[in-house]
Amino acid sequence: MTRNAPRPAFDEVIHAPHRLRICVMLAAVDSMDFAAIRDELAVADSVLSKQLKVLADAGYVQLIKQRGTGRVKTWVKLTKPGQQALAGHLAELQRLAELAAVR
Repeated sequence: MTRNAPRPAFDEVIHAPHRLRICVMLAAVDSMDFAAIRDELAVADSVLSKQLKVLADAGYVQLIKQRGTGRVKTWVKLTKPGQQALAGHLAELQRLAELAAVR
């Protein structure tokens, strides 16, 4: 592990398939519209809302409400703790994959 490499740490909050995909999508952008995430995951609003609540309660995402013409638009942003948790989780998955490959 290099000095700047994330510490491998399995994170059960992130590990759930939808939440892992949400975090990975958000890691590549500054923020993402709720509807775009929903469409990418191909889930109902209620399913996405539940997954985002778990991530927000853990401090991994921030939900930003923006009033527009008639509707409130929700933007989702991966927080610094969320970025660190995702990096650690991905490092742990990589570590486990390398262990499994050794035979």
